[in-house]
Amino acid sequence: MDVDSESTATSIDDENTENFCDNPTRDALAEGLMGLIKPTVDQLDERVRATRISQLELKQCIESLSEELKKISESQQSTIDLDIYVKKLQNAKHRVTVLTNILQHAQERLNKVHQSIERDTVKRKVILDTLVSEQSTSDTVI
Repeated sequence: MDVDSESTATSIDDENTENFCDNPTRDALAEGLMGLIKPTVDQLDERVRATRISQLELKQCIESLSEELKKISESQQSTIDLDIYVKKLQNAKHRVTVLTNILQHAQERLNKVHQSIERDTVKRKVILDTLVSEQSTSDTVI
């Protein structure tokens, strides 16, 4: 092995590791970075904690509502077949989606027509301005 390529670090107690902990510039930089990052991390941590609490409260509310619905369902003597109404709602949703797509495509076509009209208007204005300026220069020459 070449003398230049051999590692001189033999243990964790090496001089370089002692300098690593006692470097004031590095410590100041680390403190500065921690000062910048810590408030954001603390805020994120608090928001995560609040979200978890909110989710637990929501879970409890859903469980409570589920229990109430079960009680109501059990107390009802006549069972109502909701499948028909669910299918009607799904059909209505499908029709609304189709209409939304049709309207969206119509809007896109109208936007293209509007852009085409604007381009034609600009072209005609340029032509008209050119004709007017040519006519005014020809009138001054005469």
